[in-house]
Amino acid sequence: MVDGVFSGLFRLLLPERCSLCRQVAPGPVCGDCRADLPWNHSACPRCARPQESGPGHVCATCAEAPPPFDSGWSAFRYQIPIDKAVQGLKYHAGFRSAQWLGQEMGRALAQRALPLPQVLLPVPLHAGRLRGRGYNQALELARAIGGVLDVEVDARGAARLRATADQIGKSAAERRRNVKGAFAVTAGRYDGKHIALVDDVMTTGSTLAELARACRKAGASRIEVWTAARAV
Repeated sequence: MVDGVFSGLFRLLLPERCSLCRQVAPGPVCGDCRADLPWNHSACPRCARPQESGPGHVCATCAEAPPPFDSGWSAFRYQIPIDKAVQGLKYHAGFRSAQWLGQEMGRALAQRALPLPQVLLPVPLHAGRLRGRGYNQALELARAIGGVLDVEVDARGAARLRATADQIGKSAAERRRNVKGAFAVTAGRYDGKHIALVDDVMTTGSTLAELARACRKAGASRIEVWTAARAV
């Protein structure tokens, strides 16, 4: 009770400011800065790759070789300042960024005229990396999204079998080889279910594609991938 009173007084005396323009704002980002963010409105519906042909048009890559998931969606393009927010979340325990990004994702997803999945599955970290980092950024995002959409988050739905090398700097082919066979999902866990895989950023989609294959083997009937950002 006392802590709550002091917390309220602190917010009153030191109002929150927009993290971008530093103006007083009711949240981490003010309305004007929010409107200027690199939203990924025009993107391929299969892989979420940004494109200028408008939403709903499948890109040439997906038309030729569709990914093993049914659809892809990313809230933002991986550009300033979203790239900094994602990096802060991933490498510097930016839980405030996770909450904000996840809530923005949830609000945007709630506006789609599409059925919501039954389960959110965050991309798992290997046990060793999880111990070193202390948290899974994909799980933090999934929790925030699930809170907005009222969708179950299955934090233990998949396991990372080996500590794969960082994907940064690798070619698309190297990324695919790096994560091949890296995930395990209990047989039948998602029988007939519509699920969404959640991660912070998608570059080539190799990690999400490999996890999607494991989920398909575990019975998932529809698989979406949701990320905070998509590399151009």
